[in-house]
Amino acid sequence: MKKFRKVLDGLTTSSPVNAGGSPACGSAAGTPTAAPTPRELDIQETLMSEHFQICKTVRHGFPYQPTALTFDPVQKILAIGSRSGGVRILGRPGVDCFCQHESGAAVLQLQFLINEGALVTACADDTLHLWNLRQRRPAILHSLKFNRERITFCHLPFQSKWLYVGTERGNTHIVNVESFILSGYVIMWNKAIELSTKTHPGPIVHLSDSPKDEGKLLIGFESGTIVMWDLRSKRADFRIYYDEAIHSVSWHHEGRQFMCSHSDGSLSMWNLRNTAKPFQVTFPHGKSQRDGRKESCKPILKVEYKTCRNSESFVIFSGGLSYDKAGRRPTLTIMHGKAITVLEMDHPIVEFLVLCETPYLNEVQEPYAAVVLLEKDLIVVDLTQSSFPIFENPYPMDIHESPVTCTAYFADCPPDIIPVLYSIGAKHKKTGYSHKEWPVSGGTWTVGSQSYPEIIITGHADGSIKFWDATAITLQMLYKLKTSKVFEKPKGSETARGAELVEEDPYAVQMVSWCPQSRIFCVVGISAHIILYCFSRHDSNTAITSLEVRLQCEVEDVISPSDTENAVCLMDAGGHSPQPPSPRGNTPDGARDGARDSIPCLKVKDRVIRMPPGYQAELVVQLLWVDGEPPQQITSLDLNSAYGLLALGNCNGLVVVDYLQKTIILCMTTLELYGSADPFQRLTRSPRKNRQSTSGLTELSDNQVSLDQERSKSPTSESRENSFSRSRSSSVSSIDRDTKEAVTTLHFAESYGRRSDVLPAPCLWVGTSLGLVLIVPMSIPTDEQERMEEPVTIAPTSTVLMLKGSVLRFSFLDCTGGLIHSPHEAWRDTHAPDDPERPRRRRLVNFSPCFSQEAGGDGHLAVVCSERQAKVFFMPSQACLYVHNITESSFVLRADVVAISNISNSVCLACFCANGHIMILSLPSLRPLLDVHYLPLTDMRIARTFCFTNGGQALYLSSPTEIQRITYSQEMCDNLQEMLGELFTPTDTPEAQNRGFLKGFFGGNTQTFDREELFGEAAAGKASRSLAQHIPGQGSVEGVRAAAGGAVGELARARIALDERGQRLGELEERTALMMASAETFSKHAHELMLKCKDKKWYQF
Repeated sequence: MKKFRKVLDGLTTSSPVNAGGSPACGSAAGTPTAAPTPRELDIQETLMSEHFQICKTVRHGFPYQPTALTFDPVQKILAIGSRSGGVRILGRPGVDCFCQHESGAAVLQLQFLINEGALVTACADDTLHLWNLRQRRPAILHSLKFNRERITFCHLPFQSKWLYVGTERGNTHIVNVESFILSGYVIMWNKAIELSTKTHPGPIVHLSDSPKDEGKLLIGFESGTIVMWDLRSKRADFRIYYDEAIHSVSWHHEGRQFMCSHSDGSLSMWNLRNTAKPFQVTFPHGKSQRDGRKESCKPILKVEYKTCRNSESFVIFSGGLSYDKAGRRPTLTIMHGKAITVLEMDHPIVEFLVLCETPYLNEVQEPYAAVVLLEKDLIVVDLTQSSFPIFENPYPMDIHESPVTCTAYFADCPPDIIPVLYSIGAKHKKTGYSHKEWPVSGGTWTVGSQSYPEIIITGHADGSIKFWDATAITLQMLYKLKTSKVFEKPKGSETARGAELVEEDPYAVQMVSWCPQSRIFCVVGISAHIILYCFSRHDSNTAITSLEVRLQCEVEDVISPSDTENAVCLMDAGGHSPQPPSPRGNTPDGARDGARDSIPCLKVKDRVIRMPPGYQAELVVQLLWVDGEPPQQITSLDLNSAYGLLALGNCNGLVVVDYLQKTIILCMTTLELYGSADPFQRLTRSPRKNRQSTSGLTELSDNQVSLDQERSKSPTSESRENSFSRSRSSSVSSIDRDTKEAVTTLHFAESYGRRSDVLPAPCLWVGTSLGLVLIVPMSIPTDEQERMEEPVTIAPTSTVLMLKGSVLRFSFLDCTGGLIHSPHEAWRDTHAPDDPERPRRRRLVNFSPCFSQEAGGDGHLAVVCSERQAKVFFMPSQACLYVHNITESSFVLRADVVAISNISNSVCLACFCANGHIMILSLPSLRPLLDVHYLPLTDMRIARTFCFTNGGQALYLSSPTEIQRITYSQEMCDNLQEMLGELFTPTDTPEAQNRGFLKGFFGGNTQTFDREELFGEAAAGKASRSLAQHIPGQGSVEGVRAAAGGAVGELARARIALDERGQRLGELEERTALMMASAETFSKHAHELMLKCKDKKWYQF
């Protein structure tokens, strides 16, 4: 094998290398090319394939499209089901678990097995699932698939193992939740109603056992029919036929009366002594009209009737408002005695629950809170105070307060940054919350051993920025920044000017850049603007400096190979297919085009502004309109606090800003950067008359859109497409004459601008959409006073490196394989009171002549990753040491050079591809360490928000309202169990109250009965096998065996086939048994008739 590998190495190292450092053909992954190196590098790589594994860690945010809600009153945990089949289980802060049904069917209803550590879910595919919550990652123990009926409602009595299941046909089935086997006891709809009834009562919308007698089951049908079914005698005690459709039913705790909510906005009260008619009907929000009738109201979707020991009862319901006012917000109405309080909600109500002190339905309930699940929020109302304040939500449920447009993830931050941000953000928190503790307090959670400061930054469509503390797989908001405060509010005709480019979101955040050490923060907005912020603990009164840049490309980036040697590189570089200009309805007409020139999209406030402590705007850079055309969106950004420089690029060129002197030091088109080193031939032209579509940036839908429309790395294509797996043509002829070369990535670093350089110096690395890399050296004064007075000089060189596809990422390693961190400035508070003894001077890290001398003797390695390829160059010789073709059929969306913690020289290249693959490559040898198909890329949101960070972690926006964090580290996967919270904690079930002798003597006590006697197989028999199919879950013994691979998996499949065959045989056996029983009955009756008539004469008949 070793000999064979040497032969392969000999073949691959013989590939010629051109002047740009690219081999004529891509060499094998991880093999050094034949380019001459200054000396033999001996880097010991410590990362191996066994160090990596993909695993989901935790999901943050509000469950997207919620459908169901339930609460365990003993364990104090809450569960929320969603339309996509997800279940979120929440306890105390830190206890947050996400489960997913493999079918993806919507969750219709949830039922906790109270204080048992289990949860039953009913899904839209008519399947019941039993989840085991006694483990940190819940798993399904059993599933029961209904084949002939659709599930509409479930009810599980407290401390019972028998689950009542109502169906669309009006039948009620009973399931043993321990074995998940259907009982033979069935309440058929035609038995529940009177035989004289001519119409079907409709689906079952309510099931509950009487608080007074568990042997009585109240069944509510959609049409308005209510039946009290005696489970022992198998007959109806009473039937109620009401004119209005029923939505919900709620019992009084004594079991003598109950309340119904109806579709006409009414509430009806029924007494068991007289069920002929309701003893009370009220329209809580219906006003009496002149003719005496109540005005029509919206349906009351749910009502809860709860009693209190020392005050009036609570009646809480959703809906029921009159139709007289259009556009009224959804409401929750609380009726306490004669007082009626209407709470208006910002979003439609999905479900609500009333939390009570006791889990026993036959005791005084004593409600203390109401949990309201809205379409986009979760609210808990304190019922113990007359003003009904809400509790402060400890979960990060407001990530989607404004649609998320970009994310950034920083692991192992400076330890002092989180307390500082929290102290500043705490001053702006809302007030008026309930002073009581958050009622959902179940589970246990402790900080794991792997805990280091982590921060997530989210940018939003309204221009706001949120900093989140993500330490130890939790999420808590630290600080919120509103970028829109930098600009004047548009007035009148000014509104249209900015709206023409960005429509309704002129401040939407496109990307962010943050230096945690210097606390410099930079925001790129969709209106082609950049805001630079500095952090201060003190407020200040300052004026914001505004720089306006006219960046116009006067050449057509038509490319053609200058010679045949570059043909292969050119074909691979032109990654983008031609795209026609996107028509827009709000395009300025010719008359307005001439007037709109050299103006920005937004107007910066031009006066002294008082800025509170926190991030304070120092500088705004805006690109200007040119000849009636809006500026192209900014596609790349980098800042360096040690240099005091900011660089930005788009499809027209590059701009470098000195933010210390607040001047523009470079504004050049891409062609001007090349100079004589341009590898392509270009033709002059007039400016292109088209613009980019930006509506997709803030889109909340799950529709597939074209990658090139929204991806900030390659914004040059403007049309929507329906697939991410499209072929990106690599032929020369496919490069359209309107293709522009965009600046796709920028990076400031101490590097070598020329091959002849001996020592590293400040440089700007520029990557373009055609796969070209330019190195721009800079001369920066080192003395602080000179730095503020002398200009920074930039001299573009002829250094050009080439790769396949758009360039995405730069990084640098020393000759031992360690990551070289960019120089930065230590943070200093520029607005702090002056201290004569300690003058505030700039303190630079990794930026000094001494540092350059230390690093200069050896040179360093430059890691460059593009959409298709990764290369490692040795600097200053610019020799390509390693090359790896990452993908041919797809393209890389995100690439980051990251360090895995607790391992020396643990630097690797992490890539996320459009085909859903996550790849890890070793550095510097680019050996593939991991290639996993993680998730199919079905939405632009994932591509826009996916990012890697150090410590083996990554995140993306899994839905418009949720952030999914994952790990690709085997060590973190192994330690994940101790990092997650415990959902179940052993707790004693509270004892039922002693009701006293007199109350029991006069019939007020609850009658108990043995359900096993009624529903067990001995009494009720077996249910038909064709009615429902039992499926072992992954968490059960059968499921574990079935999930085993290889021959065991084949045996499992064979067993399932045998079970299906056995099921069909069982059905045949049942039919045969019925026929035999019928024949025996007939034979018995015939024999009895024969004996009766045996001795009679013929005339006696």
